Amino acid sequence: MPKRGKKEEASEDHEQNGNEPEVKKGKKGAGKAEKEAEPAAVYEDAPDKLTTEDGKKYSLKISSWNVDGIRAWFKKQGLTWVREEDPDIMCLQETKCAEKALPAEIKDMPEYPHKYWACSDEKEGYSGVAMLCKEKPLNVTYGIGIEEHDKEGRVITAEFDSYYLVAAYVPNASRGLVRLDYRQRWDVDFRSYLKGLDSKKSLILCGDLNVAHAEIDLKNPKTNKKTPGFTPQERQGFSDLLDEGFLDSFRELYPTTPYAYTFWTYMMNARAKNVGWRLDYFVLSKSLRPALCDSKIRSKAMGSDHCPITLYMAI
Repeated sequence: MPKRGKKEEASEDHEQNGNEPEVKKGKKGAGKAEKEAEPAAVYEDAPDKLTTEDGKKYSLKISSWNVDGIRAWFKKQGLTWVREEDPDIMCLQETKCAEKALPAEIKDMPEYPHKYWACSDEKEGYSGVAMLCKEKPLNVTYGIGIEEHDKEGRVITAEFDSYYLVAAYVPNASRGLVRLDYRQRWDVDFRSYLKGLDSKKSLILCGDLNVAHAEIDLKNPKTNKKTPGFTPQERQGFSDLLDEGFLDSFRELYPTTPYAYTFWTYMMNARAKNVGWRLDYFVLSKSLRPALCDSKIRSKAMGSDHCPITLYMAI
C-alpha cells in the first residue's frame, strides 16, 4: 500500500488499498472522463435524536475519534471540535504520543478533569488511546490482561455505576496481511474480555475497530476482499462479537443507510469524493438497546483521516 508521506509521528500501517473509485472499461480515454465525472456519494448525518424510542431523554453523550496523531490533531484545532460537541466522555485513538509529550492545552483541559492515557511500551509514536471524562469513573484499567496485546497501548476500560466503557484501537492486519494471524488472536481474546465484562455489567465499546463489517460499510467492496479491514476473517470476527450478545449501534438504527463512512485515505482526494470505510463504532450490550437514542457520524469534522462519532444514551 502506498505510504502517506512524512508525518510528525510514526504511523501504524493504516492505509486501505484498492479504495479508489472504480472506472468502467471502454474506449480509450473514456475511463478518465467517467472517473472525473463520477459524482461524490453524499452522506448527510440526520438530525440528532435526543430521546429513546419510548421518549426518555439522553443522559450520556460519548464521542470517539481516531485522531491519527494527537499533536498533529491539536494543531488542526481538534480541541475546538471537542468543546463544540461537548460530550460527557471523549475517547481518542491512535494518539501516537506518550503522556509526558502531550501539548499542555490537552493535559490541562478543565472541562475534562479526569484523563486517562495508554501508549505503546515498545514503539514511540505508535498506537495509543485516551479517555477524557467530566465525571470520575469508579475504576479504570488498561489493556485486557494479556501481555501480547497490552504492550501496544490499545485499550482503556472505565467502570461507571451502571455500565463499563471500553475505548479501543484494534490492531490492523497490516500491509500484505502480515498481522492477520495476530489480528485473529486479538479478536478471540478481546471478545472473551468483553464477554467477561458483560457478565458483570452492561458495556459500551467505542473506537477504531479496524473492520468494515458489511459491503455497505465501504465504497468499493468488490476490489477490497483481500484488503486489511475487509478480509473474511476480520469480518467474521466482528460477526462473532455481535453473536455474543452485542449490537452495532449505527446499523441498529440505520440498517440500510449507504455511504456512511468514518475513514478516508489521504490519497486520491478520497474524502472529497466520499470514497471511504466505516471503521469506527459504538458497540453495545444488547441489554442497553432500550437506552439507545442515537449513534452519529460527524463526517464534516476535519483534523484526521477519520471523523469523530457520537453516541447518545439514556442510561
